[in-house]
Amino acid sequence: KMKKNKVLICGITGFIGRNIAERLIKRNDIQLFGTYFRSKPNKEFIKNKKITLIKADLTNKNNVNEVVSGKDIIIQAAAVTTGAKDVVTRPYIHVTDNAVMNSLLFRSCFENKVKHLVFFSCTTMYPNQNLPVKEEDFNHQIIDKYFGVGWTKVYIEKMCEFYSKISNTKYTVIRHSNIYGPYDKYDLERSHFFGATITKVLKTRDDPPAGEAGKISVWGDGSEKRDLLYVSDLVDFIEVVLRKQKEQFELINLGLGSAYSVKDVINKIIKISGKKIKLEFDTSKPTIKFNLAVNIGKARRKYNWKPKVSLVEGIRRTISWYEENILDEKN
Repeated sequence: KMKKNKVLICGITGFIGRNIAERLIKRNDIQLFGTYFRSKPNKEFIKNKKITLIKADLTNKNNVNEVVSGKDIIIQAAAVTTGAKDVVTRPYIHVTDNAVMNSLLFRSCFENKVKHLVFFSCTTMYPNQNLPVKEEDFNHQIIDKYFGVGWTKVYIEKMCEFYSKISNTKYTVIRHSNIYGPYDKYDLERSHFFGATITKVLKTRDDPPAGEAGKISVWGDGSEKRDLLYVSDLVDFIEVVLRKQKEQFELINLGLGSAYSVKDVINKIIKISGKKIKLEFDTSKPTIKFNLAVNIGKARRKYNWKPKVSLVEGIRRTISWYEENILDEKN
């Protein structure tokens, strides 16, 4: 009888954790565990006999050791994350807890001889440039607004590299672009621009007063460019890297590989939703002037990975998921 890998998803009720869990649950070679803390698991998750759920504060050393003990693979999707508003107004919240949480997790992986850990970094450390950025384009110049969050991620990446050198635990660091899709945050306070826009568009009245089109207001002037990756493409890569990674330490970019302006993305969302909506730009609100596309050549060459879901298709899937899961529950 084949031995099942014990896989722990930290932050299983979060956006990325939830999507990974829904994929891995279908596999017979895995025994699945997941931690949650503030966001409670929903009913179908609790009922599912294939997942062992554990409430844990990952900034607490004893909690961390309890959940890591006996596991083979850790997928570290737990983090304190919010949108541009907090990055601008309360930047310290992303720094402290994330550094503490990961320090404790990596040490526990070392002590418990975990086989493989996957860490989700981000692209905030990259310079603002017009060409897609490669992994080696990080030049230690992080833009002001991202100073705290960017350097925290770099520090955590270096901790992964450090532990990969002194132990048998393999580490994968994924610098991913903006991920979107089912289970993302869609409330206007905490969501990123994509989730916030889906909510604004789908909740705009189809029958505004006579002679008026519905309208939505967007923070900034919409010119900044973003690289958007549909979440199932990220999950595909995790499955591949768990199977194929040979190196002790791997740092890799994931994204669509091209950038779209915020204005362009929002217009696509409006068009696909079929609504008549006018766009207004509010330049008094906080935005981060930054253009980014990631070069995904390394993921393609080494792991034969490439995104399968185009932006238009991803928007379609997200809208239909939102209509079924969020609009329906409200009605």
